[in-house]
Amino acid sequence: MIRRLRAPAFWFAPAGWQASALSPASLLYGRIAARRMTHAPRRPVAAPLICIGNFTLGGGGKTPTVLALAEAAHGLGLRPGVLTRGHGGSARLPLLVDPERHGAALVGDEALLLADAAPTAVSPDRADGALLLRHAGCDLFLMDDGFQSAQLRFDLALLVVDGTRGLGNGRTFPAGPLRAPLGAQWPLADAILVVGEGDAGEAVARRAREDGKSLYRARLGVTDDAGLRDTRCLAFAGIADPAKFQRSLEEAGALVEARRDFPDHHPFGEADADALLAEAGAQGLVPVTTAKDHVRLAGGGPRARALANAARVLRVSLRFADADAPAALIDAARAAFRARAEAA
Repeated sequence: MIRRLRAPAFWFAPAGWQASALSPASLLYGRIAARRMTHAPRRPVAAPLICIGNFTLGGGGKTPTVLALAEAAHGLGLRPGVLTRGHGGSARLPLLVDPERHGAALVGDEALLLADAAPTAVSPDRADGALLLRHAGCDLFLMDDGFQSAQLRFDLALLVVDGTRGLGNGRTFPAGPLRAPLGAQWPLADAILVVGEGDAGEAVARRAREDGKSLYRARLGVTDDAGLRDTRCLAFAGIADPAKFQRSLEEAGALVEARRDFPDHHPFGEADADALLAEAGAQGLVPVTTAKDHVRLAGGGPRARALANAARVLRVSLRFADADAPAALIDAARAAFRARAEAA
């Protein structure tokens, strides 16, 4: 499955022979993805819907953005709910996530984190998930991913871009990281959020300004350093961009002596846990991981749970450069929803 692949380095370098060799497959994939985005019927939902998506495969900061918008919505007196497919989970029927009853194997790691902030519906059919949230009393829907799936009619599409990686080599999967040709995606984006700094992100920001799209900026910052300053660590993570985790550890003052990277949403098995515990013990290192990885470990086998208990968790959150930006995005979505309802 695409989401469990480790992004190849050539995706984020000038297009070379690898991208050229994969161009025929990329052309076919891109045509199918573009047709779905531009022609599939989108179903309306019963509350304002903000889609938080990426142009590319991999982690651009969608989940922290959803959490930041949920926090802002609560501050405005709203009851937000989160829609997600539950990446990495096995659920095939729509359900409201209960962190006390559901594990990452069923609903996915991101859903467990999101459910701590707002009612969260996991559903392959996002319209069914929206019904669950509406019955739960939610009056604003935040859709984590789903920009390319063309299932629902959203009132505002916020596309999150990693400032370091940008759009990579600009090619469509598998020749590059784009989920669909940029020409199909760009017109459907209402706002762009660049997270962090870098020339690649600046190029996207420049295009957004030229095209008159709303442009926002944010950064990921450490909110809980788990007492890691000057601590010798074994850093391990199964996320789309492990280098981002490394940068956060450096910000927290940790001394990263060893690093083990796994594919995104990696299901840590007993052998993985044993190897990490053994390496940390032999070198006298403290294992440290991300919140997403930790919830997967906590729901695993005995050795995975032992690693979860031994590991420290570095927690980060997203902060908008403009403190009023989240409220502005929510207000824009609510206004679009009202206009849509009046026109119906």
